[in-house]
Amino acid sequence: MSASRPSVTPAQLAGVFPPMSTPFDNAGDVDVDAIGSNIGRWIERGVRGVVALGSNGEAPLLEEPEADAVVAAARRAVPADRVLIAGTGRESTRATIAASRRAEALGADAVLVRTPSYFKPRMTRDAFLAHYTAVADALAIPVLLYNYPAVTGVTLTADTVGRLAEHPNIIGIKETSTDAAQMAAYVDAAAGQRFALLAGSAPGFFAGLCVGAAGGILAAACVVPRACVALFEAFQRGDHPRARDVQRRLIPIAHAVTGGFGVAGLKAAMDLTGYTGGDPRLPLLPLGADVRTHLEAALEPLKEFE
Repeated sequence: MSASRPSVTPAQLAGVFPPMSTPFDNAGDVDVDAIGSNIGRWIERGVRGVVALGSNGEAPLLEEPEADAVVAAARRAVPADRVLIAGTGRESTRATIAASRRAEALGADAVLVRTPSYFKPRMTRDAFLAHYTAVADALAIPVLLYNYPAVTGVTLTADTVGRLAEHPNIIGIKETSTDAAQMAAYVDAAAGQRFALLAGSAPGFFAGLCVGAAGGILAAACVVPRACVALFEAFQRGDHPRARDVQRRLIPIAHAVTGGFGVAGLKAAMDLTGYTGGDPRLPLLPLGADVRTHLEAALEPLKEFE
């Protein structure tokens, strides 16, 4: 970590983060110019920072040199006053530390580490405590936990999160669900620690803020960042009716670009809103033309923001 970049604190996670997609050029290689262009537009629309190499970034489908190229391109585009978070989760602790150290060297401000999950029956509380403690001990930049049971099939319990929150270099968690009770349990378990909850699903963003989330890492923010920022800012100033109204209008597109059509849907929606999305990488398949009409209808209630 460069001495000129102070360590990120939980307070600096308050806001909206798009988990950027990874655009590919006509040859199927990472398109670093498109990364810079997309990030520039998101920054202009008020996001707090950007997450590179998350699930929506097709991180599991990238080779390690490609992943490093994504982080480097994102660092060039994210201003110093915003936060760059890099997804560095791998199945082994050793590989996770190596990826995290590379991201640190490339200028990431923090790393987002998904739960290992291949050996599901062995992913116990003790295994998670050992894994995340080793990663946090190995880095100068802080670590965010990443809980996404719909994909990994494993989950971090509130007790485990509470224990990990005691580590001075573990500063938060992304919870990718709409389960307000789960989010509240994490907040309660980490009470008194320097630790932030980030909602990871736009349909549950308002509920997450209500139970103590500091902000959100939202796929919808890749497509309609101003709407997501408007919801956050309305909540911050106490205008809950406005926040609930924006939340209601976000739900159709949020469902479409996550559970509905996945990464391909997110990229198609980005193309519709002037960003560079493009096709996903095989084995993910691009969407058919018929889905475009569905996405356009889902975007219609949000036109005032973009």
